[in-house]
Amino acid sequence: MRHDVARRNVAPLFRYNPPMPSIQLLPDLLINQIAAGEVIERPASALKELLENSLDAGATEIAVQLEGGGIKRLVVRDNGCGIAKEQLPLALMRHATSKIAFLDDLQRVASMGFRGEALASMAAVAQVTLSSRTADAAHAWQVEAINGALSEAAPSAHAPGTSFEMRELYFNTPARRKFLKSESTEYAWCEETFKRIALSRPDVAFSLQNNGKSKWQLASQDLPQRINAILGSEFGQYAVTVEREIGPLHLYGIAALPAYSRSTRDEQYFFVNGRFVRDKVLMHAVRQAYQDILHHQRHPAFVLFLDMPPEQVDVNVHPAKSEVRFRESQGIHQFVFHGLQDALSKTMKESAEAPTVAPREEVATFAPTQQQPMRFGAAEQQATYRVWESQSQALGPRIEDRVSNSRESHSATQSSIPNPQSSPEHPLGYALGQLAGIYILAQNQQGLIVVDMHAAHERIVYERLKNAFDAQQMPTQPLLIPVTFGADPLAIATVEEEQDALNKLGFDIAPISTHTLAVRAMPAMLKQSHAEAAAREVLHELHEFGASRALTERRNELLATLACHSAVRANQKLSLPEMNAILREMEQTERADQCNHGRPTWFQVTLAELDAMFMRGK
Repeated sequence: MRHDVARRNVAPLFRYNPPMPSIQLLPDLLINQIAAGEVIERPASALKELLENSLDAGATEIAVQLEGGGIKRLVVRDNGCGIAKEQLPLALMRHATSKIAFLDDLQRVASMGFRGEALASMAAVAQVTLSSRTADAAHAWQVEAINGALSEAAPSAHAPGTSFEMRELYFNTPARRKFLKSESTEYAWCEETFKRIALSRPDVAFSLQNNGKSKWQLASQDLPQRINAILGSEFGQYAVTVEREIGPLHLYGIAALPAYSRSTRDEQYFFVNGRFVRDKVLMHAVRQAYQDILHHQRHPAFVLFLDMPPEQVDVNVHPAKSEVRFRESQGIHQFVFHGLQDALSKTMKESAEAPTVAPREEVATFAPTQQQPMRFGAAEQQATYRVWESQSQALGPRIEDRVSNSRESHSATQSSIPNPQSSPEHPLGYALGQLAGIYILAQNQQGLIVVDMHAAHERIVYERLKNAFDAQQMPTQPLLIPVTFGADPLAIATVEEEQDALNKLGFDIAPISTHTLAVRAMPAMLKQSHAEAAAREVLHELHEFGASRALTERRNELLATLACHSAVRANQKLSLPEMNAILREMEQTERADQCNHGRPTWFQVTLAELDAMFMRGK
């Protein structure tokens, strides 16, 4: 019996391997459906391709109509050059394009589209109708495609230009359609794509409708007017003009000053030869230009354009064409960095020379420093001495009493502070007061402790949030009066889809209208006064990276941001018990010596160092 068991556990010497199927060509429909997974990720991807085709056709007016966020129906109509009857079927075929013909053309692409994949991909996964009329044609012609099968061209009524209608995206691939988000989310992505294209061409008039309602109506205008129309007038008020040109390179646009910094990257638009891109080289150059004037937890806002010879940039990196590769990346980096830095530094210099009032800087101006020590002239010294002498003669006994009382009070305070060697649980001592609304001054056995109260409290809250989140015991505090704030469609769609993630983070957020959200509960560790800012941060992370990434690999960044919003702020008045509470929590918090961003949270100034400053004992 044991022999049989052993025999059954032995792997057979020979296994049956089915014969490999023979290699064969895939049918065109399947090829296009595979390509659609890369090119047409969602309705917004289709909208981007169609808008770029309209711009390549020389359109000056483009109208977009959406139904169901573009899933049910997406129409783009333009007044461009149109497509001739005999070329309409070619427009819906794979790798058919009017943009390039030779390899040299691919190496210096000047048009927005060039791959010849987008329309064929749409025709493979949606029901498509293409209508077009050239300027010299008597009427328009129309073709339809369902499951990749093209109809014969038929006469149609249409003004000069082209209309492309796409219905029921991924109707023939249900598994792929399940990956689409809700209609509100898909509309929000379409709207963002619409804004990017509209920013890139302010000379073109754009309109957008969703479910029969007009959302955007943009007339042909100059660049500042288009930026104000899309991003708001406040952006333009706090922005500087960027203009730099060296040889064939031209950088222009506007960039916001640090006063308009953002908590998210939602207002960052960079265009290379009119194409919206997300490029690591360009973004690094922007961050470097802002690094000395912008806190690293804030993000700059900008709309920048870089025009350069097409042969110096490769746009054929990814099917979506949102990534580029520069042939001289280091030179481009330095060109953008210096152009943006010069614009910002010039404006900052002008602001510094303006007669503004800055309370903290005025205090610093009157403080004696090694570079600019306080000095009195002979007359001022004599006047000061006479005033002091007259006051001393009149108030001599009382001054001596005050000095004596002060010494006794100082001795009593010294004796009330425990020795760190005998009380190691309180090495940060006890609070004396606040300095400039920023620092906590405390006294311990060694001397003076100076604490950056915001940085210290930020670390405390951050460690608490991490522990609570990891233990899945995030304490939630319902709000007696919900905090409401205006939100864009992307934020509202994120709330609707990511309720589980929000609950894990301790938030209860719900839409109360098409443009308003309400925070009904939030983590008890956070301040209710910052409910809106904290909610916006969480929603941005969930939208930008998805719930899975936001709660795993980006967990620390998200919780650190929430802690920053909840920490005590500059000029916030604290009582001595509140200051002592921060000191005690610092002593019990891991890594309390540094804040979440690596800055120190406190310094020790010993009595010996203080004596040396005042030259005591010499």
